[in-house]
Amino acid sequence: MDEAPDPRYLLANERTLLAYERTAIGLVVAAVGALNLLEGTWPNVALGVALLLASGMTAVVGWHRYRQAERAIRSGTDLPTGIGVQAVVLAVIAIIVVAALTVLV
Repeated sequence: MDEAPDPRYLLANERTLLAYERTAIGLVVAAVGALNLLEGTWPNVALGVALLLASGMTAVVGWHRYRQAERAIRSGTDLPTGIGVQAVVLAVIAIIVVAALTVLV
């Protein structure tokens, strides 16, 4: 591609990365709260660990998607597809199930 990409696309891509990272930070805060404020029963520990794992996955998926979109924007090609976003959604659903178990047990 001969011309420079539109800065609006690059800035939108950066905002999307920051949204992923903000979500990951929120999940870490929730994990710290679950591990430190709830009783040490196995469902509560499982909830804290699940939140930590989801946080790490969200941060990695966000960074990976950012890099993919950056390359596509700069080369003028279509944005690649992937299963990262779906994996993050499934992780959040799993956390909801684990949280429900902590309430029921």
